[in-house]
Amino acid sequence: MTTFDDREKGFETKFALDQEQEFKAVARRNKLLGLWAADKMGLNAESADQYASAVVRADFEQPGEEDVFRKVAGDFKGAGLTVSEGEIRSKMDELASIARDQIRAGE
Repeated sequence: MTTFDDREKGFETKFALDQEQEFKAVARRNKLLGLWAADKMGLNAESADQYASAVVRADFEQPGEEDVFRKVAGDFKGAGLTVSEGEIRSKMDELASIARDQIRAGE
């Protein structure tokens, strides 16, 4: 193997690891978002865990995060809560940063 081949393999390995970490961070963000939303809706601990899992599953409906946003926003509306789009999106951004930090730290 040449040095170029070694570098290429290293870049491929790093790319795969970065993609895996991002996938885990998005799933973690969705779980944290579900727990935040469950708290706002007043769900008990068991129901909150179930709800957080449902939010994680909602992300598999279509590419991107709009499916997660729609689920949470719709559930807030169904619960009679008024939570703005901006507040939900801001919380998603905040929790994405926290989730990435947690994944990098090996939590």
